[in-house]
Amino acid sequence: MPGAVGRPGWRTFDSCLGRARRSAGVRAPGGRIRNRRSHACRTLWREAREEQSGVNKHKPWIETSYHGVITENNDTVILDPPLVALDKDAPVPFAGEICAFKIHGQELPFEAVVLNKTSGEGRLRAKSPIDCELQKEYTFIIQAYDCGAGPRETAWKKSHKAVVHIQVKDVNEFAPTFKEPAYKAVVTEGKIYDSILQVEAVDEDCSPQYSQICNYEIVTTDVPFAIDRNGNIRNTEKLSYDKQHQYEILVTAYDCGQKPAAQDTLVQVDVKPVCKPGWQDWTKRIEYQPGSGSVPLFPSIHLETCDGAVSSIQITIELHTNYIGKGCDRETYSEKSLQKLCGASSGIIDLLPSPSAATNWTAGLLVDSSEMIFKFDGRQGAKIPDGIVPKNLTDQFTITMWMKHGPSPGVRAEKETILCNSDKTEMNRHHYALYVHNCRLVFLLRKDFDQADTFRPAEFHWKLDQICDKEWHYYVINVEFPVVTLYMDGATYEPYLVTNDWPIHPSHIAMQLTVGACWQGGEVTKPRFAQFFHGSLASLTIRPGKMESQKVISCLQACKEGLDINSLESLGQGIKYHFNPSQSILVMEGDDIGNINHALQKVSYINSRQFPTAGVRRLKVSSKVQCFGEDVCISIPDMDTYVMVLQAIEPQITLRGTDRFWRPAAQFESARGVILFPDIRIVSTLAKAEAPGDLKTTAAPKSAVLEEMLHNLDFCDILVLGGDLDPRQECLELNHSELHQRHLDATNSTAGYSIYGVGSMSRYEQVLRHIRYRNWHSASLEARRFRIKCSELNGRYTSNEFTLEVSVLHEVRVSDKEHVNHLIVQPPFLQSVHHPESRSSIQRSSVVPSIATVVIIISVCMLVFVVAMGVHRVRIAHQHFTEEAEAAKEAEMDWDDSALTITVNPMEKHEAPGRGEDDTEEEEEEEEEEEGDEDISSSSSDSDDSEDQEEERMGRGRRGQSGARHNSGTKCKGPGFSQSERSSGVSSRPFSSPVSEDATTI
Repeated sequence: MPGAVGRPGWRTFDSCLGRARRSAGVRAPGGRIRNRRSHACRTLWREAREEQSGVNKHKPWIETSYHGVITENNDTVILDPPLVALDKDAPVPFAGEICAFKIHGQELPFEAVVLNKTSGEGRLRAKSPIDCELQKEYTFIIQAYDCGAGPRETAWKKSHKAVVHIQVKDVNEFAPTFKEPAYKAVVTEGKIYDSILQVEAVDEDCSPQYSQICNYEIVTTDVPFAIDRNGNIRNTEKLSYDKQHQYEILVTAYDCGQKPAAQDTLVQVDVKPVCKPGWQDWTKRIEYQPGSGSVPLFPSIHLETCDGAVSSIQITIELHTNYIGKGCDRETYSEKSLQKLCGASSGIIDLLPSPSAATNWTAGLLVDSSEMIFKFDGRQGAKIPDGIVPKNLTDQFTITMWMKHGPSPGVRAEKETILCNSDKTEMNRHHYALYVHNCRLVFLLRKDFDQADTFRPAEFHWKLDQICDKEWHYYVINVEFPVVTLYMDGATYEPYLVTNDWPIHPSHIAMQLTVGACWQGGEVTKPRFAQFFHGSLASLTIRPGKMESQKVISCLQACKEGLDINSLESLGQGIKYHFNPSQSILVMEGDDIGNINHALQKVSYINSRQFPTAGVRRLKVSSKVQCFGEDVCISIPDMDTYVMVLQAIEPQITLRGTDRFWRPAAQFESARGVILFPDIRIVSTLAKAEAPGDLKTTAAPKSAVLEEMLHNLDFCDILVLGGDLDPRQECLELNHSELHQRHLDATNSTAGYSIYGVGSMSRYEQVLRHIRYRNWHSASLEARRFRIKCSELNGRYTSNEFTLEVSVLHEVRVSDKEHVNHLIVQPPFLQSVHHPESRSSIQRSSVVPSIATVVIIISVCMLVFVVAMGVHRVRIAHQHFTEEAEAAKEAEMDWDDSALTITVNPMEKHEAPGRGEDDTEEEEEEEEEEEGDEDISSSSSDSDDSEDQEEERMGRGRRGQSGARHNSGTKCKGPGFSQSERSSGVSSRPFSSPVSEDATTI
């Protein structure tokens, strides 16, 4: 309540009430003062009320309505008109003053305060922050109150009710936000769009000024797009799919207060090409890892027809491999090896072999990227030596070759000779020839008069486009006179023209067989080559007396790579397919697009070679579409892609085994000889990188893991080091049955032994373990060294060079008495006789005295004991020394008859166990006598002069007795020696028994 300042009654009452409280100090319940002064105060209060009731006669007055504005987040309300209350009782105190403004309403965030009671000014303010986003407007009732009749708020009077309408003024506190974080649209190339898509942003502010979006803007620069104030995006130029498949642009928005969006939005525009029929979702490059088997080429491909009505479609997939080897990836073994692998009959003669000492007629020819491909440039030919091909080919024979040939130069093409057998001198008759003339393949075969005397077919002509297409093709000419059949790439072709001729008149003129040109021996001043061939040839062979079967021909020209179909059962109904013989072309046909897509996804590439040729294989997919009776049908463009065959990991071929050993001379001279490689091992490994198991050690280099693998070999060469073999006294031998059982071949010469043919590594191991070396004059031989080297794929992968050194142990003969002394006393050097096939015996004989030596010593002791018991049985207990001497004499006599010899190893020296000091003098005497023997070496040391003289003296008698055997054994039997010779060899009996003459040493 307002106070009663300036009014005497109220002032007297206030002072009275104050003194009463201070004197009493205690207030009674209900606020009554319990003393005598309180009664006086109450009297004064009653008097004041009576006075006031006659003063406050009027109510306060205010406006009937107010309009106000408040800014959000502010507490001041600006009213129109201002808040002022008037009272007609003024200037009467209390009655003419304004004490309060009251607001009527529930939970209103406003309050009204009196600024001046006398003037009646007031203020409307917010009790808490006002948020426009929660409520934009407020409406409520307000009334003004005067101060009444006195200070105790008695008899207050209130004004009429006034309506207050307040509007909250917005503040731009929120930034625009887009309804979507990203927008995406697809457009077709070549068109201008009015609106590609529309972006939209919103603002959470409450007022139209700040809640509305007034502008949009593209933030990304240099893009062919524009946007209007409504958010519509359009392209400003025609878009091209080839130029750019997709555009990504950033867009921002501004409200009407020019506040930008808090975050830009991403607009992605995909450019779709104009619908063009064609294959979709395929890759240009397909990688093939060797050993992967069948790899799908188009796992996700499908055909886009642009809603065209298609009745059927035919697809042709072509694999182009004409630049790989001879037309495709084939095995690179020699022609003989391939013939054997395909089961061809024996007797093939290779007319274009790799140059070597035995086949040197191809040494001067040009080699085209491989030793097995020869290129003829029209200026050279090769003469086949006499005796390579028999003169009479009989009525049945086969000619095979690989040929790559292009159109002949010049308007009038000359004959280009591939193979020609003509007169060597005097005349120029062609007996048989194979040549190309005007892109026609011609085979000439003229019989002699002694074979036929009538008009017979002589020239056979074939006209084929492949002859001059500059691609590799495989040709086989089967002759069964008078019928001649040509096979090209496995397909049969009959001659389109056959001309007859008379037989050739008999003569004694020698013939010359040539390749790449024809020999002109007559009708010229000087014999020379003519009719040169232009092109490439490989694997030119001739097989007299035999025709090749269709199965073998198909095998010889078959590719190891081609197209394949995974799971033929899942192709679907209505799909027809066809492969060509080499599986380089696949044709598929169907009437359902879905089935065609599924079938094409099953097409794969396969390469069955263990080590394929790395490089590119090109693919071409062409399609033909038929529509339902429409004049215009869709056209599907061809698809060009390629398969990249990766490089295979090269194998490391390793030869292992004993690289040095010793054998007695008797074994070298025996009919069986010495087995050189009894424990040879061939191992092939691949080095693969090992993935690190611990992530903490990723910085360390990856270690290589050797993984053993199995594959074939095609040859192993055993080379003699230190000079060729002398056929008069030494040779290398191998049973023919060992080769035949394992389908391998071999050639033998003074330079070494060559085993060839495609076979597993285990087969080659078994054959190498049967190679024997013989030397029937080993007196001057100390050691022989041999080297092995093996190959796979005709030299593409080669092994290490394994070197073996085999040494001869020469026998040393000493006097009979010394023999006895050496046996009674522990001999310094001992060597056992053993089987050459046993590796363990080799190792034992080169380290310590063997069991055979112990048996010999025991046998001699037993012999001495038995003789002594038979002669001096009664006196054995009393005359032991005499009996032992006599027994020794008898032993000497027996050994003289048996010519016992002891083989010693001069490389080793063992101290006899259990010898006492009494033997020292005797040993010193024996060492002086054997001083020359200690320098003998089994591998590299030469014998001294005294030893040579002793050997010569001791060996004369034995040489005279065994000379006939050596003479009969000087000829090396080679692969075909008899079973009796294979069974003969060094005796394994102990030295106590007589030694056979086969064990005679030099």
